Amino acid sequence: MQSPTPARSDLIVHGGAPLAGRITPSANKNAVLPILCATLLTRHPVRLRGVPEITDVKKILQIFRMLGSEVHVDFASGVLDLHHRHTAFDERTHRLPQEMRSSVMLVPPLLARFGAARIESDVKGCTLGVREIDPHIDVFERFGARVQRSADAVLVHIDKPFEATQQWLDYASVTTTENFVMCAALARGRSTLMNAASEPHVQEFCAFMSRLGARIEGCGTSRLTVDGVDELGGCEFTFGEDFHEIVTFLALGAITGGRVEVRNGAPEQFPLIDRTFAKFGVLVTHHAGWSRAATEGRLRVREPFTQNMLQKVEAAPWPYLPVDLLPIFIALGVRSQGSAMFWNKVYDGAMGWTAELSKFGAHAFLSDPHRVITFGGKPLVAAEVESPYIIRVAIALLMLAASIDGRSVIRNAAPIRRAHPRFVENLCALGANIEWVDRP
Repeated sequence: MQSPTPARSDLIVHGGAPLAGRITPSANKNAVLPILCATLLTRHPVRLRGVPEITDVKKILQIFRMLGSEVHVDFASGVLDLHHRHTAFDERTHRLPQEMRSSVMLVPPLLARFGAARIESDVKGCTLGVREIDPHIDVFERFGARVQRSADAVLVHIDKPFEATQQWLDYASVTTTENFVMCAALARGRSTLMNAASEPHVQEFCAFMSRLGARIEGCGTSRLTVDGVDELGGCEFTFGEDFHEIVTFLALGAITGGRVEVRNGAPEQFPLIDRTFAKFGVLVTHHAGWSRAATEGRLRVREPFTQNMLQKVEAAPWPYLPVDLLPIFIALGVRSQGSAMFWNKVYDGAMGWTAELSKFGAHAFLSDPHRVITFGGKPLVAAEVESPYIIRVAIALLMLAASIDGRSVIRNAAPIRRAHPRFVENLCALGANIEWVDRP
């Protein structure tokens, strides 16, 4: 199945107004998508609550309908009912969407159910540099699958149930960890994964798998042990709040000089995030299920105690600061008086967008593909900027535009719709003057 090219959408931002109010964030896309894929492992009914109305969710539901699954969704209430009892897959005719990286997480359930799957040769997600599929191929082969490349796809086959295995990942990949767990859940015997990813959305995924009947130990650590079962059952499951969205709205309140409160049911995940906010003069507090960000006057980079060193924000796999949040803090760095270095330890193509900051009048120096230095506190002006196809880069550019008096345009901001439902509506409820403009 070939999905249509994403619509070109711009954001028109009339900035300068402080944002204030309360927001209830949506579920985490990075938890929702693998959990949707995992529902295909069971023939029993599954009910999910808190499902966000975002483009990637709609694409996966479209795949399920194409395969014959029963899909009933009410995005107004966030309730999704799935039943895959009549699902069928034919590798000769069925295609997974190329522009959605999470397609690779459909491979384990397709192998488990039908013994065959295919990955389109140019499957991709955000433009974050080269994102290899080799770790996934390694996992599939370790569980007994055969992998071969055709002219336009990677074909994966298996003739018998998954066999339990041991694997030590080269790096703590989120989607590879989730693919390992899906294979291991129905494998014969005990499987162990070392250097497993442990992000909050991986923990949420493992919690869902456990609700289906998977036997998983070590959730939230770098070592996962999974005892395979013969069959998985059905369940009801409610998604938690997306920590990315919580941070985003707190940062929008701080950068505009406002006061935003965000519902947060898991403040225990925030100590490092809170300390990173504090590096720019933002105090985050958590009380009674709500998180708040406050500033005293102008944003300012906190000087390190060690002399002659730049303040530094390092982003890497959890429990480091999540790399997806780095653009949010770069925007704060641009707005804060003082200099700071931002280090992306994961992706090699994720920092080139900082050239767009100069259009606002900001000073940011790309020292290498992984590191950027901001020289903040410069006078900024409204501008028209171009976003790459990276969700939180579009949001970081929006943050700056919202903090600057005048009319700005964020070109190609459509990636925001992949992760955040009603994003602009929520901002407008906080006092922002923002609107979408779609282009052909």
